[in-house]
Amino acid sequence: MLHGKNYIGNSLSSKGKVIFKTFNPKLNQNNECDFTEATVDEVNKAANLAYNAFLEYKNVDSEKKSNFLNIIVEQLLLIEDDIVKVYCSETGLPEGRAKGELGRTVGQLRAFSDLLKKGDWVNASIDTADLHRIPLPKPDLRKMSIPLGPVVVFGASNFPLAYSTAGGDTASALAAGCSVIVKSHPMHAGTGELVSSAIIEAVKITGMPDGIFSNINSSGIQTGIDLVNNHLVKAVGFTGSLNAGRSLLNLANKRDEPIPIFAEMSSVNPVIILPEILQNDCDSIAANYAKSITLGSGQFCTNPGIIIGLKSDIFTQFVNSLSSSILDISPSCMLHPNILKNFEKNKNKLISSNSVKVVADFKPSTKPNYSSQALALVGGLDFINNRDLQEEIFGPFSLIVECEDMQQLKSVVKQISGQLTGTILASNNEMSLNKDLIDILKERVGRIIFNGVPTGVEVNASMLHGGPYPASTDSRFTAVGVKSIDRWVRPLSYQDFPNELLPDSLQDNNPKNILRLVNGIYTKNKI
Repeated sequence: MLHGKNYIGNSLSSKGKVIFKTFNPKLNQNNECDFTEATVDEVNKAANLAYNAFLEYKNVDSEKKSNFLNIIVEQLLLIEDDIVKVYCSETGLPEGRAKGELGRTVGQLRAFSDLLKKGDWVNASIDTADLHRIPLPKPDLRKMSIPLGPVVVFGASNFPLAYSTAGGDTASALAAGCSVIVKSHPMHAGTGELVSSAIIEAVKITGMPDGIFSNINSSGIQTGIDLVNNHLVKAVGFTGSLNAGRSLLNLANKRDEPIPIFAEMSSVNPVIILPEILQNDCDSIAANYAKSITLGSGQFCTNPGIIIGLKSDIFTQFVNSLSSSILDISPSCMLHPNILKNFEKNKNKLISSNSVKVVADFKPSTKPNYSSQALALVGGLDFINNRDLQEEIFGPFSLIVECEDMQQLKSVVKQISGQLTGTILASNNEMSLNKDLIDILKERVGRIIFNGVPTGVEVNASMLHGGPYPASTDSRFTAVGVKSIDRWVRPLSYQDFPNELLPDSLQDNNPKNILRLVNGIYTKNKI
């Protein structure tokens, strides 16, 4: 079923000598297929194909691009059973999770297909000429978004489908008119291969240019470095660790032509809990957060890693209830032994701090590659004085910060670095009395949640999945939802162009019937 080769455009290639396997964490053994790491020559060939394909693909009609994305969906669903089987063998995650993530992947592709049909996403803006303006005539200016060029997408370890080969980065880049080279994650190279086969089949069915998509295997970091350094690559999408994301950002900035790196890197997603809401719902909140902390073994970018509250009897009751609830949950399999190893190392480093007290630690023996969830507690002042306590621990762990008063709580929030999310659990009365808390938190996060949990990312136009550094490298953009297409485009203005030479989206008669900003007014009317 799997061949282990690279897709260099529509062609299979395996010229390299570096061979690796994926790992089944549930069975605690290697999977059968051998994968061949791409050579530098194969990487460069993929980049050359991607550039030439881009020159053609960027001018393909949006209806045809829309159909291309829909055909990818059809091809994915044809091999759904195979994808789910390999996904589970490479991740240790259950079949339900695999099917749910595939559903999200399919939904994202369809959403971008619909976006292309509507056409408004190009942000067309027109200011017509006024030749009689004094003292100087006003030129005709028309602006719209155009694609950047070949995009490299790094597959994410924790989402082999929704954030990887045909995930949000790839779907949005293809919708924008960019070609895509995926650097497949070595932990789920087989899943990536199957998904790539569906995309390549869709390329052939729809007659899209060879090279519009490639899938590159690698077991280490050098292949990613080669891709980012290739002068034909114009942007990068990445989801992973802070160290890796920062390294890619530094590489991109050192190029002769620096390129944007849209990286989602690190987030502990602080949760602020005020006393009144605990008086009414302490145990229920604790149970919900125990589930959120341990969901998917804590391997979510929105895992609630820090919980902040005011020292009080009711907060102590909450901590005790949360500790009891989290220990009642059975441990689950992590994605890979290396991820479990890093989780244990980082957890032990944090709880070894003199000021930190362990309040829950799952002690019973577990199966190989199963995590042991834990909670720790630290005082507000100690948290403020030790920035290392903010480091993300990727797994089922949360640090509880107990503050002496509201002033200290606000100081704790001010101390926190950039995050994807921030959550406030409070009564309406408490929020009315502490509106400045929202103002403080919004400077730290990309999404504020009221009386909910951060895990679970809705895919729509209003979702912001990004945040101030180090949550992401550019807080102006989202990695989830149709607005993520804005990462792969740039604005271009046409001045005094003949109408017949303008793109359809900017022509006087508005042949695409899209919403445009014309002389300061949004309209679909012809000019």
